Amino acid sequence: MRGRKPIQRQINADHSHVCFKPCGIKRSDLERVILQEDEMEALRLADYEGLYQQECADKMGISRTTFSRLIESARKKIADALLHTKAIRIAKN
Repeated sequence: MRGRKPIQRQINADHSHVCFKPCGIKRSDLERVILQEDEMEALRLADYEGLYQQECADKMGISRTTFSRLIESARKKIADALLHTKAIRIAKN
């Protein structure tokens, strides 16, 4: 039995070439946190654009509960990287 077909999410821009790392530490010495492109888009819409979750979900073409899971995951990954001196890489889904 197969699960539901994944919904194509609307992503505004390709951020997969973006990487952040703490100053003064070689990238090869750092643990990495991988932020998926849909998590990055969720951060952009909610935190940068300041939209409500339902508006963000509508723009991405997903449910509000799915958006809520994405933004929670993205924020947790960012906090982990900042608190534990990890590099952040944005990857395509």
